[in-house]
Amino acid sequence: MTYIITSLCLRDSGCVDVCPVECIVPGKPVEEWPWYYIDPDTCIDCGACIPECPFEAIFVEDEVPDAYEAKGGEQLSMPKGTAGFDEVYEGSNHHGEPVHLESVRTLEAGETIDLTQDIQPNYDYFQDGPGYSALD
Repeated sequence: MTYIITSLCLRDSGCVDVCPVECIVPGKPVEEWPWYYIDPDTCIDCGACIPECPFEAIFVEDEVPDAYEAKGGEQLSMPKGTAGFDEVYEGSNHHGEPVHLESVRTLEAGETIDLTQDIQPNYDYFQDGPGYSALD
């Protein structure tokens, strides 16, 4: 079982602090990889990250919703330049450090979105993206 961080992630970093195997990393560069990512080869499936996420962005892979119904006010982040994601998020993370995301969209109450599209980028980040290491 693998855990997936979805586009609901606004880079809080609390999940990183509780991970006992340090398998959660911030995407870099942030313009291309705006979320945190969980290395599926390192994750021990403990689930400690799920309750730590204030955005409820982390799911067991088999439970990532294909029809997530927004409560209203949640924000999705995507790579810079994604059509329809033209808001800017200015916030702070778990440690009070600034977080700046340039390609965000706020969800309306009752809006339904498919978060399963967020599964593949997690694998891509560690297979051929900047999270890939030829030394592994």
